[in-house]
Amino acid sequence: MYERILIRYGDLTLKGKNKKVFVERVNALVKQKVNNPNVTIEKNHDRLYILLNGEDHEAVIKGLDKVSGLSSYSLVSKTTQDIEDIKKKALEVVESELSGKVVTFKVEGKRSDKMYPINSQELAKVVASYVLRNTELLKVDVHKPELTLNVEIRNDGAFVYCKKIKGMGGFPVGVAGKGLLMLSGGIDSPVAGYLAMKQGIQIECIHYESTPLTSIESAQKVIDLTEKLAVFAPNSKIKLYMVPFAELHEALLNYIPESYNITIMRRMMYRIAERIAKENNCLVLLNGESVGQVASQTLQSMSVINEVVNMPVIRPLSTYDKLDIIKLSKKIDCYQTSIKPFEDCCTVYVPKKPTTAPKLRRCNEYESKFDFTPLIDKTVENTKFMMLNDSEHIDITMEGLVVSEVIDAYYKNKQ
Repeated sequence: MYERILIRYGDLTLKGKNKKVFVERVNALVKQKVNNPNVTIEKNHDRLYILLNGEDHEAVIKGLDKVSGLSSYSLVSKTTQDIEDIKKKALEVVESELSGKVVTFKVEGKRSDKMYPINSQELAKVVASYVLRNTELLKVDVHKPELTLNVEIRNDGAFVYCKKIKGMGGFPVGVAGKGLLMLSGGIDSPVAGYLAMKQGIQIECIHYESTPLTSIESAQKVIDLTEKLAVFAPNSKIKLYMVPFAELHEALLNYIPESYNITIMRRMMYRIAERIAKENNCLVLLNGESVGQVASQTLQSMSVINEVVNMPVIRPLSTYDKLDIIKLSKKIDCYQTSIKPFEDCCTVYVPKKPTTAPKLRRCNEYESKFDFTPLIDKTVENTKFMMLNDSEHIDITMEGLVVSEVIDAYYKNKQ
């Protein structure tokens, strides 16, 4: 029935001089995610066509769902500009969408080829009249139809379709540069990473693991989440940095007052993240913080924590409601992994009364009582990284109890 998919770029067409770069990037992403040598991809001005060549359209659309920068796409059937061919094709398309019950419908005509002798309104009337005469399952409703039949006249023919499937929107991942996502293993940070990629930021991830103070399963959860995020990334790959935080974590517990422990721990995390980001050409830090959600996410806390870095910090979820975040987490298939009950360094030792309005003066005073710099240097130096993808699952839970040793053993065994 349908022999091609019509892809619309949406916002990309508004980008003026950058348009060519954006379109080339999204076209490359489409090719990567569809990953089917039997289909043909055709560029046409502000649109892209995928000729199915007999391939299953559902598998192709599943790939398109992972491409940022696409406004929408439709399964379409092409015919000639001859009005008789258009009417027959329209009836064929409508009948394929009917399920045996009466539905309301309307026809929308669009004449991109201004040389075509029939204008858009007349085209819609002619096609609607023909379709109504040849089926008993349709009633006209131009205001709230259950089915909309679209007929577009373009220079190379007429395109007929019914459904517009909403794409990810945003911009193609990578066009905005690279950012480092602070990935905790909870619900929020994977969603923040998804939203960043949707807006064109290619992400790398950093996780602060405190094994053996925390379980190896908590680190595995972060690996699993990164693999799930990788389906949206260029070439379906994301680099994950595993920061050995246990020694620095113990020093914080020993030398920092309990009420300020979370605040200063976050300041240490930001310092480490900025160093790793700069070493790896990341332009911004990203995290899943939402204003007021926990003690470290009040405006006062964010301001004091942010003070230790010069790099911009983007918080895609800063004004999101928790229920909206959960909804997005389920949409990207991260929720069930995120709620697994394994503690990380931020939850294993939670103070009873963390300050919600920390003072910068106090933070500097407490940090000055112990020289954390050598520990920070050691932590950065001993950070390991993994290149993860959505097609090869990595399981480190059977290898040992300390993440840095496990990663070394895993890659040694692969050689």
